[in-house]
Amino acid sequence: MNTPLDDQGGPLSGLRILELGHFIAAPFCTRVLADLGADVIKVEPPGRGDPVRSWGIIPEGETASVWWSVHGRNKRSITADLKKPEGIALVKRLIAEVDAVVENFKPGQLASWGLGPQDMTAVNPDVIVVQVSGYGQTGPGHNRAAFGVIGEAVGGLRHLTGYPPEVSELPPVRTGISIGDSVAGLYGAIGLLAALFEKGKGRGTPGRRIDVALTESILSLLEGCLPEYGATGAVRQPTGSTLPTNAPSNAYPTADGRWFLIAANSNALFRRLCGAMGRPELADDPRYADNPSRVKHAAELDAAISHWTTGLTLDEVAAQVEAADVPCSRIYDIADIAADPQFLDRGMVRRVADPRLGEVLHPGVVPAMTGGPAGGVRWAGPDVGAHTDEVLAELLGMAPDEIDALKKEGVL
Repeated sequence: MNTPLDDQGGPLSGLRILELGHFIAAPFCTRVLADLGADVIKVEPPGRGDPVRSWGIIPEGETASVWWSVHGRNKRSITADLKKPEGIALVKRLIAEVDAVVENFKPGQLASWGLGPQDMTAVNPDVIVVQVSGYGQTGPGHNRAAFGVIGEAVGGLRHLTGYPPEVSELPPVRTGISIGDSVAGLYGAIGLLAALFEKGKGRGTPGRRIDVALTESILSLLEGCLPEYGATGAVRQPTGSTLPTNAPSNAYPTADGRWFLIAANSNALFRRLCGAMGRPELADDPRYADNPSRVKHAAELDAAISHWTTGLTLDEVAAQVEAADVPCSRIYDIADIAADPQFLDRGMVRRVADPRLGEVLHPGVVPAMTGGPAGGVRWAGPDVGAHTDEVLAELLGMAPDEIDALKKEGVL
């Protein structure tokens, strides 16, 4: 699907954010906001830029990864050496011109350079400061180093992403992406927008800080695990491709060696699945009368469904379960996603012109919005410092010779 770059802005047009972020969490937060129209100014170290530029596949002859095309999109990149007083002074001048700052350095790092929250509010009392870190800005473990994978472990998700010990002795698996960072980034965006709403209602607190921990972001996703433990002492255990709260909901094998997901965990859905299987009597079996009963007898139920699916190809199973209007799907890989008519129709797979790479596939903007400008992909991830001159002239009124002098001194 050919999709030109969008020039329509979005609902956050007019919001200006300074990103003092690196790697994933803070940059993901600001990318979400930039997609919706915010003017995000990303500060990077001179020369090398954000380390994540080198993560993932780097085409031959290039210095930045394909991922960077998406990770840095819709942002303006400037350079400033935060280890030099001149760089700090320059960033403080920029803070005076923005609505919010988003950062994910180790707690205390920016403060040691003279860029802590108090330093920021000293130059801009109204600035909203979003801080994303491993364990939060307070508490006995606040200064421990962490990445997304540590947040996933401490937050309890990694314990659940595997099979019971009697099935496999392999370690719990990752999700295949740094989901801890991305979830924390989303909470950072939510917190920033909440602070803006509060401010817009005249209730804003000067120096409002948003404190997001990777560990807490993951913990907040764990559904009933914590209340169940508090009430009964039960510790939720890994269950492979099933969930211990509903049934049937599993991946079932097919005759052509593939897996098909079926989620028929309401009474009405289960009855329709039984009809599709040619086993209507199962819906009247007392063992499967309601969800608690089906969960109790999930092993027998999954065996019955698997017996049916293994006699059919994946396409045959899909046709029959879809005809019964039961939630189901094969397991998509990224090639399936790139060709999916639903994703394509809704603009979730976009062909974007990248000056470095040519045409690149980008995921679209989430959420989709109607009734006005909805945001979009305005440009792909820029080169390191591509907008330095533009931003410093526009926001700070700096002349070209001033900017050139700072470049010669290694500040920019």
